Amino acid sequence: MKRVFVPFFILFLMIISCHTNKITQTQVTTLTKTTKSWNGTKLPNYPEGDPEITILKIVIPPKTKLALHKHPEINAGVLLKGELTVISEAKDTLHLKAGDPIVELVNTYHFGENNSKNSAEIIVFYAGEKGKPITILKEEKDHH
Repeated sequence: MKRVFVPFFILFLMIISCHTNKITQTQVTTLTKTTKSWNGTKLPNYPEGDPEITILKIVIPPKTKLALHKHPEINAGVLLKGELTVISEAKDTLHLKAGDPIVELVNTYHFGENNSKNSAEIIVFYAGEKGKPITILKEEKDHH
């Protein structure tokens, strides 16, 4: 009896030791749910044309300042890696770190700035209108 019990006991221990701590249930976390952009401005209504969803992965190198620009449609994202500062033309400022969500400004000029030593990586979802641009750069005025 002892000889039969020992192999089964060892097999039982092996099965238990192979058990991992995997997540066995689906987990859902709301990162943001809002009717306002990050500076508190109410989001506009959705456009009436044909909808077009765009999802971008944007990698911003270290010590990089993006051009002043605006988005004519609602967009939101999540910073996956690094740090990012977003500054509006009115000097409203948002500091993001990895894992932070952002609901972008709509029709308001702003820029992003990565002041860190590492790249910043963000995924952005745009709910736009087919055939319309998702980003508009502000033209520099010629001072000559």
